[in-house]
Amino acid sequence: MTEALKKTELSNHAREEIDRWIKKYPADKKQSAVLAALREVQHENKGYLTVELMDAVADYLEMPKITVYEVVSFYSMLETQPCGRRSISVCTNISCMLSGSDEIVTHIEKKLGIKTGESTKDGRYYLKLEEECLAACCGGPMMMVDHVYYEDLTPEKVDEILDKLE
Repeated sequence: MTEALKKTELSNHAREEIDRWIKKYPADKKQSAVLAALREVQHENKGYLTVELMDAVADYLEMPKITVYEVVSFYSMLETQPCGRRSISVCTNISCMLSGSDEIVTHIEKKLGIKTGESTKDGRYYLKLEEECLAACCGGPMMMVDHVYYEDLTPEKVDEILDKLE
């Protein structure tokens, strides 16, 4: 484990960002900023959270560590293992599946040379495991790249989107 990952202090920038979010909630509800805090810390740590970073967020927000762990384990946008810089999620729920999401997943796997749950060798892309629902049923098949939605996908549209990101 590197020294940076052992470190349990949040960066000045992370604390400033978390404080900005805390101000949006009543003074006695600062724990409500936990998702924003975790996203910021994850971003600063090359896209994933460590136990030490989760503990630092819990300490900063004065909340039980187990509560932060529960949040991290519930939300699919939070990662606990190293992964690619750009996160790709394809909805595979019934509406998207009936619209062709299986074809989209297969196309992305072939294009990037990885399977779901893997990152490209250069660390650029991470194809997340199955997403149960991304709440864009009328726009299926759809995917999310770095939390930006893309709907009504075809293999050609996927190529355009990913090629623009490179």
